[in-house]
Amino acid sequence: MSTTKWVLDPTHSEVGFKVKHLMFTNVSGNFTKFEATATSEDENFDNATFDFSADVDFINTNNADRDGHLKSADFFDAEKFPKLTFKSTSVAKAEEGEYVVTGDLTLHGETKVVTLAVEYGGIQKDPWGNIKSGFSVTGKINRKDFGLSWNAALETGGVMLGEEVKIALELQFVKQ
Repeated sequence: MSTTKWVLDPTHSEVGFKVKHLMFTNVSGNFTKFEATATSEDENFDNATFDFSADVDFINTNNADRDGHLKSADFFDAEKFPKLTFKSTSVAKAEEGEYVVTGDLTLHGETKVVTLAVEYGGIQKDPWGNIKSGFSVTGKINRKDFGLSWNAALETGGVMLGEEVKIALELQFVKQ
């Protein structure tokens, strides 16, 4: 079988996350600079491989002070660890249009195995003749597993930041 390479279309993709703040609301953020590739057997993603990276210096939570804190050594330490990466190790079809993708996530110098739920949106030809594929990806990680352990105790009990980080990506790839 022939293999097909797919390259991420960053103008039609987004990489977001949410984390609890003050134990009762979520604060959302995203990365505005990222890239990914996929390799599949023709247009079938059953045995595909995915490689993804995001530039930590391009984290955005719509608050410059918070973004600066997240880039600091308290969190991502962007100067020392400028990228986060994901490399798939297995892709399993869960049911029609749904996959479970397992791989190695490297963040803040730590590599852990994570499993993501992937909804495959299908393949379309755009008005310019490009063949595109679309995916919605969700998952959760514990930030402390990656050495992102900064927190502050609250006067009323509890902590400022939750440990669980919810991940949500919308990815559109272009067939090469």
